[in-house]
Amino acid sequence: MLSFITRRIAAAVGTLFLSSVLVFLAVQALPGDVATQILGKDATPDAVAALREKLKLDKPAWERYFDWVGGALHGDFGTSLVSGKAVGSEVGTYLANSALIALVTVLFAVTGSIVLGILAGLYRDRWPDHLISTVSLVGMSVPEFVVATVLVLCFSVALPWFPAVVLYGPDATIGQLLPAVWLPALALAVVMAAYIVRMARTSVIDVMATEYVTTARLKGLSTWRVVTRHALPSALLPTLHVIALNVAWLVGGVAVVENVFNYPGIGKLMLSSVQNRDLPTIQAIALISAVVYVVCNLAADLATMALNPRLRTRGRTR
Repeated sequence: MLSFITRRIAAAVGTLFLSSVLVFLAVQALPGDVATQILGKDATPDAVAALREKLKLDKPAWERYFDWVGGALHGDFGTSLVSGKAVGSEVGTYLANSALIALVTVLFAVTGSIVLGILAGLYRDRWPDHLISTVSLVGMSVPEFVVATVLVLCFSVALPWFPAVVLYGPDATIGQLLPAVWLPALALAVVMAAYIVRMARTSVIDVMATEYVTTARLKGLSTWRVVTRHALPSALLPTLHVIALNVAWLVGGVAVVENVFNYPGIGKLMLSSVQNRDLPTIQAIALISAVVYVVCNLAADLATMALNPRLRTRGRTR
């Protein structure tokens, strides 16, 4: 078990290192000169050269990379080229707002999709399965910004229950943002839950057809006990990785939805940073996205090991 955890952690660290290299190279490969972009086309060559020196753009790429990584390891992502504030604190403020949406989305999407997937698997080829499968396929096919737009039309225009857009800035309190969280979270949950439902349904069907479930039924155990004690733990194993991938997807998916609702989250900051060529902020957001992806997959691997006794005892049986 210890070797399994060590390998997974080593792989996660290696993935983060490669991700940091790719993020840095991708940002540096953006066309145009940052100093010229900031100062404008009418800037003098001396002014451009002075700004390049201030931003350390005159240094070799490898030196700038190690300076950036060294600072990032200590929580220092540099200074925003637009606001002049520390990137770490600014990104942290927007990230906390997005975390509020992500938390509500995960709670509703994961819980609801697992329940619906189990029902679809237990009632295979009957009307609950047909209904749940049809709705999940629609959710997989429709982009999140379309779902968000429909929700605005339904629950902000036709039925004015929730605000269509957020009028507060990134420093808004939870109480101010809470009424505007539900529609973005619902839009993301619809898309996210569709994939989890399909995987949970398939896993339940496969597990219910195994010999140990058949044996449990022959012993006279109730369907509820068979599902909760025997089928569900095994059915969750392949579903965990789909959940992890969808939680990591939230970092990118929330960018589109936040733009629709004008929500002051990390997605809105990322879009404005790309438009303004704020390279330190772009690099920080991209690296944080990579960290979220790696951590989610690592958590799924460790949870799989905890639920699967064969993985815990593999090293002892050799």
